[in-house]
Amino acid sequence: MTAADVEACARIMAENPLWQRYGVTLASARKRLNAGLDANASIFVAEIGGEVAGFVWCVVRGAFDRSGYIPLIGVHPGMTGRGVGDALMDAAESFLGQSSPDIFLTVSDFNTGAQRFYQRRGFIQVGELPDYVLEGVTELIYWKRLRRK
Repeated sequence: MTAADVEACARIMAENPLWQRYGVTLASARKRLNAGLDANASIFVAEIGGEVAGFVWCVVRGAFDRSGYIPLIGVHPGMTGRGVGDALMDAAESFLGQSSPDIFLTVSDFNTGAQRFYQRRGFIQVGELPDYVLEGVTELIYWKRLRRK
């Protein structure tokens, strides 16, 4: 991700009903993404025809100071069904797999489409965090082993 990508990625977040439910606005999304850039975060962007189609944020030792963690992934709503999510996850798994034997991520209990997507990619649900981020929503913890350590 470059500074030029921030606006498009922030719009993906702010215009998504899922993130809106968590109170994400265009301003808060911009702030979070810019903070990531300032901290040299590993954020990868997918493009189709020169337009930002999605992004994924990777943290090398973001889970238990041992495992890779994906705190954010988003696909432009007009570009779903084109393999963007798979391409982003392929990039994340390749990047994180260089230094981590596995990956964790969380997904909202109501986001059944994302749950199916992660399961199809070999992730398994290993836990739950009720009311962790938002009252009344359980964050499901998903894990994928990339290799034996």
